[in-house]
Amino acid sequence: MAENPTFAMWRRLSGKPGGRQLFSAALCLRVPYFRTVLPSVRELRPGRCVVRAPKWWGVYNHIRTFHAIAACNLAEIAMGMLAEATVPPTHRWLPKGMTVRYVAKAETSLTAVAELPAIPEFGDEGVDLDVPVTITDTAGTPVVTGTITIWVTRKKERAQA
Repeated sequence: MAENPTFAMWRRLSGKPGGRQLFSAALCLRVPYFRTVLPSVRELRPGRCVVRAPKWWGVYNHIRTFHAIAACNLAEIAMGMLAEATVPPTHRWLPKGMTVRYVAKAETSLTAVAELPAIPEFGDEGVDLDVPVTITDTAGTPVVTGTITIWVTRKKERAQA
């Protein structure tokens, strides 16, 4: 089965020394706003992605905890990488909505886990796909939970000249 180029790059790099860091840096070049949380992709496979982000002054809020919107950015990175590894190259995905709950203060570095309970079949009809994301602190305590809905459709075939 063909795979998305982003996931193919992960598979090429992730097992090599420095490969995960190189992949994460390339991710930030492709989507510059993600740089704000200094993401590090730790695991990526169809249906699951794990991304870590350090607590540093660039993500502080007024009480020096991890800013809520920075945490949402981290959630979107995990969802996006999951989508890249899960949605076949014959389809495209677009974020449609996000719901989040801030359940505890985020006083440390964070880890976001996006994981699907099951991978759906992607056919000719568009489908809403809800991607659950849980963000935990270094003790494993959930600090943010949410669901990001993506709209998945088959790519339009291009007319040949």
